[in-house]
Amino acid sequence: MRLLTFILALGVSAFAAAPAAAETYKTPKALLKALYSYDTDRSDAEAPSPYSIFFSDHLNKLLQADLDNTPEGDVGAVDFDPVIAGQDGEASNVRIGQPILLDDKAEVEVQFENGKEVTLFYSLVREHGGWKVDDIADQQGDNPWSLGALLGDAQ
Repeated sequence: MRLLTFILALGVSAFAAAPAAAETYKTPKALLKALYSYDTDRSDAEAPSPYSIFFSDHLNKLLQADLDNTPEGDVGAVDFDPVIAGQDGEASNVRIGQPILLDDKAEVEVQFENGKEVTLFYSLVREHGGWKVDDIADQQGDNPWSLGALLGDAQ
């Protein structure tokens, strides 16, 4: 009986420690809703970003390359959370715009509040049977940015 209890406990703890399987998001809005409701504490610590399960293979490769090329103790090319466009806070009153679709790509505007009104532009791609984030851009203010450009993507 003790052996059975031990095996069950081991199986449950192994399941709980396993990273969450990447879901497939059938629409751009479903992806972005999940992204903005995601608890980053559930992230795989070994992933190049807390949001890697939502990011395209291409974006994850850029993030991993940045991580690999950043000396230990340094921050890297992205020193803020691109999903909330800041280092602190959280996105509230999130509004997801109507996606503009072209084949296996989509562009979507997302607005929210994080101390001020923020508008981000998402470039999405369809891969592995669902939608993934391929880039995030903030085109407002004195310092516009795109995640891909910060990571040295020459696309």
